[in-house]
Amino acid sequence: MVIRGRLAALALAGSLALPAFAEAPGRVVSINLCTDQLAMMLAAPGQLVSVTYLAQDPRASVMAAEARAYPVNHGLAEEVYLLRPDLVLAGRFTAQATVAMLQRLGIAVVIFDPAYSLLDVRQGMLDMGRTLGRDAEGQAMAEAFSARLAEIAAPASAVTAPRPTAATYAANGYTSGDRSLSGEIIEAAGFEHLAASMGLPQGGVLPLEALILANPDLVISGQPYPGASRAEEVLSHPALLALSGDRTAMQDRDWICGLPSVLAAIERLRATRDDMGGQE
Repeated sequence: MVIRGRLAALALAGSLALPAFAEAPGRVVSINLCTDQLAMMLAAPGQLVSVTYLAQDPRASVMAAEARAYPVNHGLAEEVYLLRPDLVLAGRFTAQATVAMLQRLGIAVVIFDPAYSLLDVRQGMLDMGRTLGRDAEGQAMAEAFSARLAEIAAPASAVTAPRPTAATYAANGYTSGDRSLSGEIIEAAGFEHLAASMGLPQGGVLPLEALILANPDLVISGQPYPGASRAEEVLSHPALLALSGDRTAMQDRDWICGLPSVLAAIERLRATRDDMGGQE
């Protein structure tokens, strides 16, 4: 899959089935970390009245500082209802009982799918702009995203030539697949995703032994949370630390949501690749 070759198709990406509003919603509540951040970027002043508590967590959110200006919610139907929203933003897998309850109460809920690709990131900007009655702002953000992506994505020569391999490795030995947002970020930075050759296109558990034998040029792992976690012990295993390739850390906030900040993740990984001797 060639990132640059797909850029021309960005404008053709499908959109959510969004409800038609006679006018822009005036009281919007977000109950999903990713819609929190995208809404903060695109909402008109005073339009967004609450975001989730996760939006204020700097380990999970790239907009933690901005989120402190908003009252927080915990995704509970009772607290959301008391905020008197005329629109609620939710994720596909967000508090489904809450979403069902709000819909039964007659409150409009727009559900956003996760971003599984860079195409999805751009489309999410357009969809959020349309949902909030901020079409022009969403279009401008999407166009700026596409233009910057075209500038920083690995050139065609890096796609056809042998590229260094990279693998993500997280708690419990989980690796993201190459057919994922993080996978496309890795590809755009000029790496070959190890998951593609390991039969894990959608991600899954990668045994430590298999990772050691593959010996990728770069291992991308998360930064452990404070406190002891047995699930994260594998990240400090001596065999993993002894790999001959490089290691770098990426926090969940860097690429878990379809935000303009994924471009910074591509740039960081591209810089790592160049430092490994992969300059064009």
